[in-house]
Amino acid sequence: MQRLMIADSSDIVRTVAKRILSELNFMVSESASSGEALQRCKAELPVVLIVDAGLEGALELITGVRAIPNGDKVRIYYCVIEADLRKMMQGKRAGADDFLLKPFDRKILSSVFANLSIAA
Repeated sequence: MQRLMIADSSDIVRTVAKRILSELNFMVSESASSGEALQRCKAELPVVLIVDAGLEGALELITGVRAIPNGDKVRIYYCVIEADLRKMMQGKRAGADDFLLKPFDRKILSSVFANLSIAA
């Protein structure tokens, strides 16, 4: 089972995403702050990291994870509310691999992450 972390300040978003992603056979951890997320990543690096663009310190979290040994192997998804090219480019420059548009639902998360959980 692959480790996946959700870093989002919204309790509801984390709870819903955790439920859906757990059903896709991910071992899901969650964090409400970028500092907490970075500490957890240093302790146990996830295979996938979902970072909300609205999280304070989101870009620093991404660059921080990339600086951890083997942090370059983490698949990082940067969550944006709309297809804001400027914000997406900031995430890409910080080291995000891909993007998720919010709000997401079961169908979106399943289509994006089902293949990743199978690849474990």
